Amino acid sequence: MSPSFQNNEERAAWELAEFLLQQGRAMMREAEKAMETWRTGKEMNRQRCARRGISASDAEIRWSATATAKNAITNNNFHMGLATMYYGAATANYARALYLRDDDSARL
Repeated sequence: MSPSFQNNEERAAWELAEFLLQQGRAMMREAEKAMETWRTGKEMNRQRCARRGISASDAEIRWSATATAKNAITNNNFHMGLATMYYGAATANYARALYLRDDDSARL
């Protein structure tokens, strides 16, 4: 729910913050998908190795060396970084909108 706006500049800052928040959420979903890919692959590899008589620790070492595991971790880190950036920018724009509201109220 967005508040009633005092001026167009405040509205623009709030709308930009809302957009950035949505982008941050989208990046978090991508990071979660990447982490789920990593977890699923790790478990599948563990099971595959267990059937061959390979220990869990060796299975984990083998999994972490695969391109799929490395890509999943890289994607997770990348999207988490973007999410952090978007959330920070959204916070700044929410603060700007509130500042503009308070500043406009002080002038009245």
